[in-house]
Amino acid sequence: MPRDARWKALLELLVERGRLDVEEAAAELAVSSATIRRDFDQLAEQQMLVRTRGGAVVHGVSYELPLRYKTARHASEKQRVAKAVADLIAPGEAVGLTGGTTTTEVARALAVRSDLTSGSPALTVVTNALNIANELAVRPQFKIVVTGGVARPQSYELIGPLADGVLGQITIDVAVLGVVAFDSAHGAAAHDEAEAAINRLLCERAERVIVAADSSKLGRRAFARICATEAVDTLVTDTAADPETLRRFEEAGLRVIAV
Repeated sequence: MPRDARWKALLELLVERGRLDVEEAAAELAVSSATIRRDFDQLAEQQMLVRTRGGAVVHGVSYELPLRYKTARHASEKQRVAKAVADLIAPGEAVGLTGGTTTTEVARALAVRSDLTSGSPALTVVTNALNIANELAVRPQFKIVVTGGVARPQSYELIGPLADGVLGQITIDVAVLGVVAFDSAHGAAAHDEAEAAINRLLCERAERVIVAADSSKLGRRAFARICATEAVDTLVTDTAADPETLRRFEEAGLRVIAV
């Protein structure tokens, strides 16, 4: 197994379990204990985990796996959600996309829509996510607007007052939010407060707001609030979502689409 793939797998296991032993990880990944010890040491040097005697624990109280190490957990669900979200976007609209794995899939679904192959522009995409801008910049029919700001390594998102300056001067038709957590009582949330602030401003500049979230994000809370549930118009999720959870969102006035 290549090192990058091994590191992704180790970090995924660590996020799920909170703690990993060397022997346990070696057995899971079918590699030697010496290899796992070396991996743990190198990941600890990058502050991706905390080394312990015989293993490792997650780094920090509220751990967020960096985007570049996220494997395709809930991949099929995210792709279904992304296509459904993309189908809600009309040609010629101005669309705001926050960072994250699901919104990245939304960008890809928009890029392959047959009715968006031409136009002046076919879509205007406003994003603070460097990876999304990079993927869509090769589409000449899309007008790409990137906010200013300082790049956040975990999510490739631009944050800070420079991003505020750009978003304060534009208006968009729809904002598509990728979230860490979305609860009917507590609203949409992210791990990082600066990231949440930019996402909140994007919502405020939009005529309508769509939350794109696979079912694992629903009914959960996270540190930094993005917006209240009432600020969201539509929730797009997958069919594994708990029916009672979806009912509470509907009672809060949201249109709920489960795919």
